[in-house]
Amino acid sequence: MALFDLSGKTVVVTGAGSGIGRATAVMAAAQGATVIVADIAETAHETVTQITDAGGSARAVVGDISDAAIAQSLIEGANNVGTLWGLVNNAGVMDVFSGVAKVDDATWERCLRINLTAPMYLMRAAVPVLIANGGGSIVNISSEAGIRGAAAGAAYTASKHGLIGLTRNTAYVYGKQGVRCNAVMPGGVETNIMASIDQSKMDMEGLAALGPVHGSALRNAKPDELAALVVFLLSVEASNVNGALIANDGGWSAG
Repeated sequence: MALFDLSGKTVVVTGAGSGIGRATAVMAAAQGATVIVADIAETAHETVTQITDAGGSARAVVGDISDAAIAQSLIEGANNVGTLWGLVNNAGVMDVFSGVAKVDDATWERCLRINLTAPMYLMRAAVPVLIANGGGSIVNISSEAGIRGAAAGAAYTASKHGLIGLTRNTAYVYGKQGVRCNAVMPGGVETNIMASIDQSKMDMEGLAALGPVHGSALRNAKPDELAALVVFLLSVEASNVNGALIANDGGWSAG
């Protein structure tokens, strides 16, 4: 028996070709959801294979969700597969830890486009569909960098702060229409997000400034530990959880 029953529900998970996204997609499918596995990488198909080999239902969509037309198509297609219930905005990229005095335009624009604008496109498309379907749940993967200034560089930090603002506004504006929107804030997680940057361009001065805060982290989480919280937030068991910012960082933010 599923712990959090998602049977009959279609859930879109972005960045689901690896890491938190893959773990969430696999776990949601195990709870009965039909999962739309979205990623810019072909590894989305590997996630689908993992799900279907275990008896679950999933489809892969490979494309750049920071393109508004692709984001719209993804949501429309998901609702055609089944009744759209959930959206997990997990796809994201890191910066090179530069402060505002050194951040370059390309890094700034990339972080804002992928970490904030893409989720907005998907939410803009999804909210009317969720309302028409009688409700649903959106979970945004923000970061400890969404509530503090010493976890990443200026670009990533700004993008994740923005995602929290988008989360809270959406939760309040559409809550009475049955749409919940919550944010999860991981600390360090065992994923490949650092592969999203050219590490030869790492701003070592910026990284050194953040070192004392990074050094206070208690441990890195495993993707499954994030996925379990996300699946709970997708489920009807979390029906009264709306507009919440939930740290999943092993106690790092408590220090």
